[in-house]
This record gives sequence, structure tokens and C-alpha cells, in this order.
Amino acid sequence: METTNASPFAFLSKFAITFKLIVIGFMAILLLIPSVMIQELIHEREMLKQTAVAEIGSKWAEAQLISGPILTFPMQFEKNENQKTSSYVEHLHVLPDDLKVTGTIYPEQLKRGIFTAIVYRSDIEIRGTFQVPAAFDEAHFVGIKGEKATINVGLGDLRGVEEVVNLKWGTETFAVSPGSTIPDLQTAGFHVALPMEKLSPGAEIPFSIQLKLRGSESIYFIPVGQTTEIKLSSAWPSPKFDGKFLPNDRKLDENGFEASWKILELNRNFPQRWKNEAFNAQLKGAAFGVELLSPMEDYQKSLRSAKYALLTISLTFLMFFLVEILGKKNIHPFQYLMVGLSICLFYVLLIAISEHSNFNFAYLVAMSAVIITICMYSLPLFKSKKYTLALGGVLLGTFGFIFVTLQMEDYALLMGSVGLFVILAATMYITRNIDWYNIKGSSQSE
Repeated sequence: METTNASPFAFLSKFAITFKLIVIGFMAILLLIPSVMIQELIHEREMLKQTAVAEIGSKWAEAQLISGPILTFPMQFEKNENQKTSSYVEHLHVLPDDLKVTGTIYPEQLKRGIFTAIVYRSDIEIRGTFQVPAAFDEAHFVGIKGEKATINVGLGDLRGVEEVVNLKWGTETFAVSPGSTIPDLQTAGFHVALPMEKLSPGAEIPFSIQLKLRGSESIYFIPVGQTTEIKLSSAWPSPKFDGKFLPNDRKLDENGFEASWKILELNRNFPQRWKNEAFNAQLKGAAFGVELLSPMEDYQKSLRSAKYALLTISLTFLMFFLVEILGKKNIHPFQYLMVGLSICLFYVLLIAISEHSNFNFAYLVAMSAVIITICMYSLPLFKSKKYTLALGGVLLGTFGFIFVTLQMEDYALLMGSVGLFVILAATMYITRNIDWYNIKGSSQSE
């Protein structure tokens, strides 16, 4: 009888490559755990920065919202019902016919530990004209309570006022008082009480206010004029125009920005006059302005790059596996794991270095450190400079592709889709002649 020398594990050896692929895939998925932990670390550092920025703003002055001026008449009414007289007050709010605001913003950067907050000083000039109502010919109207109207200007944070503020009303100048007499419309601000003799019925009265104002990160306005024109300029090169209205004209370069808005009464959802709280919500919802932000926060970039961790690990593992197949090398799963952990550490290095420098420099340093480490680790495994250089090229291309994708935020999906297609096509081309059912010596060293 003929004896056979076939190993009882010969059948299993046919599936060695499949088993190796399963193990590699499992390790790639397992490495998602540290990847998720890194994303949580990024969120935690971002929250720490937000806390530091909020603390700086709470001591300097928070974001500013300039609302007004609004001319308010406390109208007193009396009714006789059932031989009883009752009195009540309604507030008539009158907005300016035209409002012109000119402002220059001087940005500064303050630090709390390693974190930086953007704050500013500003010179704001507010001017325009009010038309005083010709008459208050309403039923049951008996007069203006206290014989005084008020001019109110709302601010986001009164601590930002750096110098004494005066209201120039016609040819006279009035010192302002803190607080708002219409808190439902303006939570904080200042006001001036105007005797009725200063408000000739039907008159058009010019006004102006000079403000030296501090704030943090943003400055917003509410378009209370029948025609509102606002012009802002600053040396900050990366503004974000936000709110209900975008600038009609803007000029932006590395030296800063200039922007101007022109908003008509028809562009907003509230009239020139109303009583009480009829249009409070519409007024507050019409805010617009500018935020002084970086082009993209470093933490956001780091978080987006961390979401590509599985792609980077998979491509590196694929390169190692192809070296095993084409170069007939033995690479232990533990060695795959070491390389995967090195890639995970890239994101830790990235967030740590970017907190002390700009994101692009941090990316370059972290990428260089990881690529050099992996290539030096792989050289004795591959025993081939050709394969090691190929691995370095794959890593450099992968990290470079991710970096370009991060810079092109609007085209990230397109770039990602095209990149993945090219990678898959290249892999299919390289492996097109491999007989996966008859790989001999793939587990033996050269």
C-alpha cells in the first residue's frame, strides 16, 4: 500500500492567507478603539480651550451686540368704565430714519495658559436722524408719563465701554446713564432721558454717539434704521461674516478686511414704530456682524484628520501584506500591531504640537516622525530598501492626501471619493496576477 506524507494540516494551509487577512482586518478594527479615544481627547482639549476663552471673555468683555438707538415714549392712557377711571402705560418705540455706523476694530490675542483667545478694542461712531411723531392722537391718550422720552442703546456687555459716552442730540450733548429702560428689547445698555421740550413734534433731529468698546471674538449690530449703513474695517485677516445679512461689499486680504452693509426697512421683518412687545423677537433675530476667527480651528482639523485613521492604518497594513505576498516575507501580527499603534500616535503628536504652534507645522513634524519611525522599523523586516521606500511613499502619499483634503473643506467629499477610487484601482492593478489559491512560499523568507 502506498503511504502518503501529506500533513494533516495541509488543508488548513490552503487557507493560511485568508486567515492572515482576517487577523489583519481584526487588528485594524481593534485599532479603532485608540482612534476613538484620541477623538475624545481632542474633544476634551477643545472644551478646555473653550473654557479658557470664556474665562478670558468674562474678564475682558464678552461678544458685543449693538442695538439701537431706539426712541421710546411712555404713553399714558385713561379709561372710564362703569364710572371707574383706570390708567395704564404703553411704550411707543420709534426707530431712526437713517442710521450710519462706522467702526474700526483692533484685534488682540490674550493667553490663558497655552490657550489663546481673540479679543478686540474698537472705535464706533453711530449717527443718524430721528423724526419725532407729529402727534399722539389716540383714544384715551392723556400725555407722556413724566414728560420725558428715552433714547436707549443696547450693548452685549457694558464692561466693554472704555470711555465716558455722551449723546449729541441736535445741538446739545447729554451724558448717558447705565441700564436700559426697555429690558424686554435690550437686556443691557445705556439710556438718556429727554424732556419733551427737546422733542418738537414732527421735527427731524440728528444724533451721534462715540463709543470706545472692547469685546471678545465678535461684534454684531441690529439694523434699526429705516436705512442702515454700516462700515467696518480691521487688521484681522480671517473674518467670518455672519447673521441675517452679509456685506454688500467687502475687501479681504492678508492686511485685514473692510466690509459695508446697506439694509433697508423692506429687508427686515419689523416696522419703524410699534408699541410694547409686538416685534421684540423680530428685532432680536435681525442681528448680523463679524466674528474674528481663525480660518479653521486647529482642533476641528485634528478631529477631521483622526477620522481618517482607519484609512491610514488599512493602507499601511495593505502595503505590509503585499510585501508578504510579493516579497515572500514573514511579518508577525504583533509587528502589524506595532505599526498601527505608531499611526495612532500620529494624532496624539498632532494635537499636542498644534497647541504650541500652527497646525501645518505640527502636521509636518508629526507626519515626519511617524513615517521615519515606521520605515526604520520595517527595514529589517522587509530586508529590502525597495519595499521600505515603497512603504514610505505610501505613507507620505496617504498623509499628504489627508492634509490636502483638510485644507479643501468644501471639496473634502470629492477629494476623498477620488482618492479612495485611485487607491483601490492601484491595488487591483498590483494584485491582478496573483493566484490567491496557489501562493507558494508566501510564508517563507527569501
